[in-house]
Amino acid sequence: MKELETFDVVVVGGGPSGATAAHDLACAGRKVLLLDRAGRIKPCGGAIPPRLMRDFDIPAHLLVARINCARMVSPSGKRVDMPIEGGYVGMIDREVFDEWLRARAEAAGALRRTGAFERFSRGEDDVAIVQFRTRDAKGAETFERVRAQSVIGADGALSLVARQAVPHAGQPKYVFAYHEIIRSPEKRSEDYDAARCDVIYRGAISPDFYSWIFPHGATASVGTGTARKGLSLKDAVKTLRQATGLGGAETLRREGAPIPLRPLRRWDNGRDVVLAGDAAGVVAPASGEGIYYAMVGGRYAAEAVEALLATGDARALKRARSRFMKEHGRVFWILGIMQYFWYGSDKRRESFVKICEDRDVQRLTFDAYMNKQLRRADPMAHVRIFFKDLAHLFGLARA
Repeated sequence: MKELETFDVVVVGGGPSGATAAHDLACAGRKVLLLDRAGRIKPCGGAIPPRLMRDFDIPAHLLVARINCARMVSPSGKRVDMPIEGGYVGMIDREVFDEWLRARAEAAGALRRTGAFERFSRGEDDVAIVQFRTRDAKGAETFERVRAQSVIGADGALSLVARQAVPHAGQPKYVFAYHEIIRSPEKRSEDYDAARCDVIYRGAISPDFYSWIFPHGATASVGTGTARKGLSLKDAVKTLRQATGLGGAETLRREGAPIPLRPLRRWDNGRDVVLAGDAAGVVAPASGEGIYYAMVGGRYAAEAVEALLATGDARALKRARSRFMKEHGRVFWILGIMQYFWYGSDKRRESFVKICEDRDVQRLTFDAYMNKQLRRADPMAHVRIFFKDLAHLFGLARA
C-alpha cells in the first residue's frame, strides 16, 4: 500500500478564513495543504472595512467600489442616509477576492488541491487522516487520503470537519441568506446609487433580519435573510427587485446558504483540530458582516496551530477562540442584543431607522465599523445614544 503523504496542516475550505490561515502557515515554513471545492461562492454583500485592507495587505485594485453612504429604509418606506465621513466601505467581488487569497497562499508555499472533504479518521499511530473526493479531467471521481499533524476546519456554516472532529462545539443560530447578482443599472435612480449601500427593513421580505442592495461596480448584490422557515427567499428578492426598479436587470447568478450569527462555544478538539470562519460561527449578529471576522479567525487559528506544532501542547489550540472573543466578543454581544430588540417587529425597526438619523449614531457606527473597535473618545456620545435608545424602545420618542 502506498504510504500516505503527511502535511503539517491540512486546511479544509478555501474561503477568506481558510486561505488566510494557509497563507500565514506557509509563510511560517509549514507544509500546508489547502483543500477547496470548485465553483462555490458564498452569498455575500461583499463589504469589507479599511482595517481589513491594512491588516491583511489587500491591494486596492481588488475593490470594485468604494461606498460613501448607507441608506436605511424603514418598513413604512422612510429613508435615512448615513454618510461615511473620513473613510469608506470597500466592496469586493467574492469570486475574484477569494481566488486572489488562495493564489497568495499558494505563492507562499501552500499546496492547493480542488476537492470536497469526506471523512476525518485516525491511523494506527493516532495521526489524523483526511479523506477527500476529487474529479479528474474526464469527470471521473476518485478518493484521496493524506496524513495531517493538524487540521483547520474552515469549511463553512455546515462544517463537516466540525461535526466529525469537534462534536461538542455546539450549534450556532442561523440566518438563511439568498442573493442575486445582477447587472448594475447604467443610470442612478432614487432606489439605486452605485456609491450607496441600501439596507431595507421590511417584515414581508425579511421578518427578523434585513434585505439589501449592495453595488459592486458593474454588478450589484440584491438579497435578503431570515431565520424563520417558510418564507420564500427567492420570492422575497423578486419582490424587492420589482419594488426598487431592478426587476428587469440581467441576473448573472443566484446563491444561497445558512449564515451563522453566534460563535460556537468550542473551536477545537483538544488534540489537533481547530475551526475558523463560518465553521466557528464568526459572523456578526445584526449586520451579518463576516469577511473581516473570518480572516481574523483564520489568522488566529493559524497562530494556534503554529504554537501546537512548535510545542506539542494541544492546549495552544484554545488560543484561537480566546483571542477572538477577547478582541471581538463584546461587539458580538452588543450586536446580538441589538438584533434581538430592534429586529423583533416592524414597529421596532421603524424606531431603529429613526435612531439612525442621529449624528452621534452615524459617527460612532461607522467609526466602529471601519476600525473594528469600540472607541471611548467621546463617552457623552454613548450616553446620549443610550437614552435615545431607551426612549425609542419604550415608545417615548416619535418614530
